Amino acid sequence: MDSDSVFRQRRLQPNMRLRRNSTEGPDAGQLFEDTSGLRPGSQTGHSRKQQTGPHTGGCPGPSILSEPMSNLAIAYGSSLATQGREMMDKNLDRFIPISKLKYYFAVDTLYVGKKLGLLVFPYMHKNWEVSYQQDCPVAPCLDVNAPDLYIPAMGFITYVLVAGLAMGTQNRFSLELLGVQASSALVWLIMEVLVVLLSLYLVTVNTDLTTIDLLAFSGYKYVGMIVGVVAGLMFGRPAYYLCLLWCCAAIFVFMIRSLRLKLLSEAAAEGRLVRGTKNQLRMYITMTIAAAQPVFMYWLTSHLIR
Repeated sequence: MDSDSVFRQRRLQPNMRLRRNSTEGPDAGQLFEDTSGLRPGSQTGHSRKQQTGPHTGGCPGPSILSEPMSNLAIAYGSSLATQGREMMDKNLDRFIPISKLKYYFAVDTLYVGKKLGLLVFPYMHKNWEVSYQQDCPVAPCLDVNAPDLYIPAMGFITYVLVAGLAMGTQNRFSLELLGVQASSALVWLIMEVLVVLLSLYLVTVNTDLTTIDLLAFSGYKYVGMIVGVVAGLMFGRPAYYLCLLWCCAAIFVFMIRSLRLKLLSEAAAEGRLVRGTKNQLRMYITMTIAAAQPVFMYWLTSHLIR
C-alpha cells in the first residue's frame, strides 16, 4: 500500500464516524415519536385535532342534526294520518252510520236462539216493548224485542246458499242463476223499505222507526223462507207449503205486534182528532207491511221447490 492510499483512507474515517454518530443516536431504536410531553397547543396536537374533524366517523354532529328532523317528520306524519282518519270517519258516517250499525250487531248466542224462536213461535210472547236505558234502547243482546241486523244478514246469506242447493238438486245450478236469485231478493228488500219510507212520508206519520229498523224487520222473513225451502227439499212439496204457511202466519203476527208499538209511539203527543186519524193510518201501514211479508216469502221460494 503506497502513501497516497493510506492518506486517503485516514481522510475518509472522520466522515464515516460522523455519519455513524448521526444515525446511531439515543433515539435510533425508537420507531415512533414520543408525543407524551407535547403541549395541547403544539403542532402535533393541532394536526390531530384537524384529523378528528367533522368528516370522521366518531363525530356525532350529523346524527344530532338529523334526530330533530326525523322526529319532526314522524310527528307531522302522525298528525296527517289522524286528520285523514277523522275526515274519513266523518264523511263515511254521513252516508253509512257505522256507530249505529254496531248497535244492531251487538248480539250473542242466547239472543239469536230466543229471536229465532220468537220468529217461528210468536203467539205466546206477551211483552213486545223495547227496553230503554237513559233514553236509549238497550242492546239486542239484552232485550229480545230489540231489532238487529245479524239475523237478517245471516238469513239472506243462508237463503242464497239454500237456493243454490235447491237448484243443484234439480240439475239447473249455475252461477248466473244464483246471482240472479241473490240480486232479485236484495232488490225486492230495498224496494220494500223504500215504499214503506215513502208511505210514512206521504201520510206525515211521526215515528221513531228508522230505516235500519225497517231493514231489520223486513229481513226477518228470510228465516221462514229458509225453513220452508229446507222442509220442501227434505220431505217434498206438501211439507214446503205446510211449513211456509206456518212461518207466514208467524211473521204476520210478529210484524203486527212489533211495528204497532213503533208506529204508535208518537200518538200520545197529538190531539184527539188528529190522533184518531193518524192511528188509523198507522194501523193501515202496519197491516200492509205485515201482509206483504207472506207475499214476498212465497214469491221468492215457490220456484225453488218442484
